[in-house]
Amino acid sequence: KMAGSSAPWIGSAYLFLQSTCKTITLPALYESSQKKPCVFKALKLALADSTGSVNGVDMLKVHCSHPHLIVQLKFCKRENCRRFLRSYREGALQKSLQSHLQLSLATTTVPLQVELKAGSEHLDKMLKDEDRCLECIYREKPDRLPDEEITELEECLKSLVLHQSTNNSVAGKDCSPLKSLSQPYPPQGNSLPTQLTFIFQGQQFDNRTITPDDHQKFAKSVSKKWKQVARSLQKSCRALRDPVIDNLALEYDREGLYEQAYQMLLRFIQSEGKKATIARLIAALEENGLVSLAEELLGLHASEDCS
Repeated sequence: KMAGSSAPWIGSAYLFLQSTCKTITLPALYESSQKKPCVFKALKLALADSTGSVNGVDMLKVHCSHPHLIVQLKFCKRENCRRFLRSYREGALQKSLQSHLQLSLATTTVPLQVELKAGSEHLDKMLKDEDRCLECIYREKPDRLPDEEITELEECLKSLVLHQSTNNSVAGKDCSPLKSLSQPYPPQGNSLPTQLTFIFQGQQFDNRTITPDDHQKFAKSVSKKWKQVARSLQKSCRALRDPVIDNLALEYDREGLYEQAYQMLLRFIQSEGKKATIARLIAALEENGLVSLAEELLGLHASEDCS
């Protein structure tokens, strides 16, 4: 049995989105101060289309993992999840996403590739077996509440919709009322005592937040030393205690060192939010003798990466 009559039906899945157009990169758009609210609005509307209800599926977090935009979804009713799966299987969700992105971004068509996962299960391979997909999603309980950024974007979107309903002079495509929320990490005044710059090898650098590009370079190059870096970061990050590091190693053992390192840094970023700065990562790399990787992240020697 998936759920008793009295227990709520709750499950989770990850929707992977990638533009097949070389000139459109969804993670870059989502990270843009102007475009983030527009992309969020398109996601929200398309998901509402898929279930027939604004509250049919919740977004808990939007991850930028180039070239993918990854949306963590939460379903609170089996029937809503079933509608979503049918919309996804029939291609309606994909078309709706493309249409809403085109409207929100005021651009030409946005061709998409979509993929759906629940835990380690690739649901695209079993879409014809709806009940099995439902079981996989039901097994994956959400591991978080809605992200702070998602909550604020939701509230601002509601305000925008309300404003539009009472003032026809506001254009449907206008995202300007949402721009105050469009920084990757909205400022919180004095609650963030992070230094604005830091010194590395005698040079001064801006202490920016860790970017998706940093994330990928780190995972690609850190190799077996990811655990050592994690233990350096754990001194100021409760989310990276030893049991967590060991669990990540076990959980992603089959995927290899890249994925283990990627998931570790993802935990750090998710946990620390605005405080997940490049200075903290560089300090952890220095502590473990990974100076060359630190230099690469700071652009001190030519990158051989190509898109």
